[in-house]
Amino acid sequence: MLRIGCVKYLNARPLIRGWQGDVDFDHPSALCQRLAAGELDLALVSSFEFLRNPIYLIVDDVSISSDGPVYSVVVAHRGEISDIEEIELDPASETSVNLLRCLLPELGLSPCLAPRRTCVSPVVADSDAGRRAQLLIGDQAIRFRQEHANEFSFWDLGEQWMKLFNVPFVYALWLARPEIIDLKQIANRVRALRDENLANLDDLIAEAVVGAGLSRHSPKVKADDRCHPRGLNREFFLRYYREHLRFGFGEMEKEGLRTFAKLCTTRNLIPKRDLAFSIV
Repeated sequence: MLRIGCVKYLNARPLIRGWQGDVDFDHPSALCQRLAAGELDLALVSSFEFLRNPIYLIVDDVSISSDGPVYSVVVAHRGEISDIEEIELDPASETSVNLLRCLLPELGLSPCLAPRRTCVSPVVADSDAGRRAQLLIGDQAIRFRQEHANEFSFWDLGEQWMKLFNVPFVYALWLARPEIIDLKQIANRVRALRDENLANLDDLIAEAVVGAGLSRHSPKVKADDRCHPRGLNREFFLRYYREHLRFGFGEMEKEGLRTFAKLCTTRNLIPKRDLAFSIV
């Protein structure tokens, strides 16, 4: 039986809704560890996992990407971003953390990057918040923006990337262990599922609005793990899925991933190597 994992965020829903079979939903960093350990065969995980450990096969033509503001990968801050002295990191996503590490020096910014202190965003109550900020990703970023839109500014990493490099940024890919058999057939299923969900986006959005969540598609997801921030409506989901996110992995996305790899090499985040995509 295929052991499949998927990030448990709203941005993954068009790529996993309706999958026939069990799916383990978790945070990106946890899925990366399990895929590397051989506990999963196929997983929708951080693109940085491929750059760090390029043994995997990539399901072609499928990704979670953006070619402008992504909305759900942001630095929440008060005041000017240039005045920030410390940014607390979200450990759940290695791609977003390393994207931030690459963007800041490109823009002449050098705040201290620190682990998150608490599970509740400290930038809300901290009296020193004018000099501190926090990296937020996924559903937590969406929820925070909905609840604190008038209190904070949001430095969108997808937007900053596009301004600098004019290519899409790839956040997540379907990565497969090289020992999997019949991978071509599995990859075709993944692509067909993406196409079906995007063709029926109104149905997917209707489920999201009423809080159906990913849990209805897998008994392994607990009720409190549903990726459904409160207070979101149909208009929000239409913008999120149609304007902020892209779900292909074509030549421009591949070029964006190569650009990211070069920057990660320059920043000593990964070893210098020739990057080759083994796609299926």
